[in-house]
Amino acid sequence: MPSLVGSEMCIRDRVKVLGSGCVKCKTLENATREALVELGMDTTVGHVTDFSQIAAYGVMTTPALVVDGKVVSYGKVLTKKEAKTIIADARR
Repeated sequence: MPSLVGSEMCIRDRVKVLGSGCVKCKTLENATREALVELGMDTTVGHVTDFSQIAAYGVMTTPALVVDGKVVSYGKVLTKKEAKTIIADARR
């Protein structure tokens, strides 16, 4: 779960990629970072590789994308366009 400082989430916890660190995970991380740039948002993307932490999110298929503590995609490498849409929707 996200780390809380006061009532705000730590920046490193706002957007995360869950996965082993494989090529697909890195591709999702890059697409996510590019989407964040286009959205004018902080481009800090955390990467969780510990499978017990990944399982704590209820994710069994990686890569997965977490925005503000909520799993918004799993089992798929998103394109930049898909990531941008999902992040924008999650932040509404």
